[in-house]
Amino acid sequence: MKLQVLGCHGGELPSCRTTCFLVDDVLALDAGALTSTLSLEQLCKIEDIIVGHSHFDHVKDLPLMADLIIGRRDRPVTIHASRECARALRENMFNNALWPDFTRIPTRKEPVLRIKPFRAGSTFQVGPYTVQSIPVHHPVESCGFIITRGRTSLAMSGDTGPTEKLWKVLNQTPTLKALLVETSFPNALQQLADVSGHLTPRTLKSELSRFERDGCSVLVYHIKPAFVPQVKKELADMPVEILELGDTFEF
Repeated sequence: MKLQVLGCHGGELPSCRTTCFLVDDVLALDAGALTSTLSLEQLCKIEDIIVGHSHFDHVKDLPLMADLIIGRRDRPVTIHASRECARALRENMFNNALWPDFTRIPTRKEPVLRIKPFRAGSTFQVGPYTVQSIPVHHPVESCGFIITRGRTSLAMSGDTGPTEKLWKVLNQTPTLKALLVETSFPNALQQLADVSGHLTPRTLKSELSRFERDGCSVLVYHIKPAFVPQVKKELADMPVEILELGDTFEF
């Protein structure tokens, strides 16, 4: 399984891009940096996009991508989103007010995008990948995921504060090779992190104490651009790797 880091920050600046990972060139995890990173040819290769929740930094490139690839594919790109997230995308993004409804363009039978809802906590199939969704702690419905192909599993926490079920499920996944885990704010902003459903290095350390990692890599993403140096300093003594734009892994 190949993982490319297209975006790994909790905000956008010229040197920072919002959350977006690409698996095996065909599966995107969140959509915060698709059009700012990939060529038109690469965008057209994407078959599925799994969205963890509805917040703008995780879905913002969906409308721009749809506009770019129209007429260049013979089948729709499928967006997999929880029921609440799917409803938010339909009502607030592809609503013919903020953006044209590319789930019905050019026709209802052959649209550019197809939104396929899943129940938070369910397991579903995406091409050759088995995807287990795990509800996590955030102001809107948010899911982490375990993506498995063959004997290899990759996990992503999604946006979350301290949570419980995620660690129980991860500890029951013997094929897990890597965990992408969010950490957004420095310890000094713990109250803000708690209110907004995010982790700090302090709470990440506490959360990881429940994780039986068994050699699994822990890859940190979603640091807010204004606090990157501070958060990196606070993570320095922890057994984690902080993701950078352009990182590529083979699992």
